[in-house]
Amino acid sequence: MPRGGSRASWLDRRFQTNALEYLDRDDVPDAVKQKVIGMLDRLGTLSNQHEEHARTALKVVADIKNPRILELGAGHGKLSAKILELHPTATVTVSDVNPDSVDNIAAGELGSHPRADVKVVDATAIDAPDASYDLVVFALAFHHLPPPIACRAIAEATRVGGRFLVIDLKRQSPVRTLLFPALALPVNLTLMPWSWIWPGLHDGFISVLRAYSLSALEELGLAADPGMRLQTLPSPRRFGPPSHNVVFSRSADHD
Repeated sequence: MPRGGSRASWLDRRFQTNALEYLDRDDVPDAVKQKVIGMLDRLGTLSNQHEEHARTALKVVADIKNPRILELGAGHGKLSAKILELHPTATVTVSDVNPDSVDNIAAGELGSHPRADVKVVDATAIDAPDASYDLVVFALAFHHLPPPIACRAIAEATRVGGRFLVIDLKRQSPVRTLLFPALALPVNLTLMPWSWIWPGLHDGFISVLRAYSLSALEELGLAADPGMRLQTLPSPRRFGPPSHNVVFSRSADHD
């Protein structure tokens, strides 16, 4: 399935790629991957993105007194840290498929937090019983998954969690995609250490090409389960590329 959905135009289909980001490659040193993660962390801090995403996640489980939350693809763990800061009784499982990232998170404050558990988790094979969590959240990393794997991740997340929140880049028109390097370079030159700029631009541009449209997310959900429901949430206006906030669930109880 094209990243723009089965009805994507010919031009939109040309503006996608099978190239991997540094974060997804086994032949790239972890030091380079951590520069990309550092860039994402700094941008998230400067734009208040970590807190905005945490508040979005907590709104989804506002009806639950002591929410159990699993974060997939945590990278730096700042989203989970904000959830714990904002909610006095929430518990989080902070996870990533990269053991080095998990080790870095565990070495920080989350590693000793009484309401946090840090572990390696594959989004397509979550080692947890059904309904172990009230919410599974995947922020700014869902585009890393090609369609067949993304479909399995949706099925797994909605198996172990009542609701699956995906916060990710919104697929842009070809013209806007071409403008990405020109817009991103000044920001990176101003805000980032020199050694982070190329890894950040490399992964950022590939991310834009791999972003899913809303119609593609709907199709992936239905492929995971014909009864899958998808709810779109408002995305805050902020610095940076526009994003989707969507919630997958298998039950009408969570509308």
